[in-house]
Amino acid sequence: MIFSWQTILAIGTGGFLGAVARAYSIHFSNKYIPLEFPVGVLLVNIIGSFIIGSLFAIFAHYTVGDSTKAFLTTGFLGALTTYSTFAIESFFLLQTSLLLGISNMLLNVLGTVLAAASGYKILHFFFK
Repeated sequence: MIFSWQTILAIGTGGFLGAVARAYSIHFSNKYIPLEFPVGVLLVNIIGSFIIGSLFAIFAHYTVGDSTKAFLTTGFLGALTTYSTFAIESFFLLQTSLLLGISNMLLNVLGTVLAAASGYKILHFFFK
């Protein structure tokens, strides 16, 4: 799929705003809820997932332009949290196939943690 320049600009603008919102949200959450657990990241992931679910419900009932959808979902929420995309995709998979939905969740969660751990361990070995 080739995007129009309006859609690319919408994604970029949304991405900029989402990244800034993420940085501030995590900073203030960690400042005012000082725990060892990454509360700030958890909050943006939960809030972003709630927002993308709400937006897809709106998109199912109202006509919204492609650039607006791209700004809100791929741009803003994609930069705020990629977890929101994972959440809505898993939700839709669960609607059609319990096996596919659970597989998607397990593979994403375990796979990304394993990949992050592998990257850390491999590079940590070289930087000793």
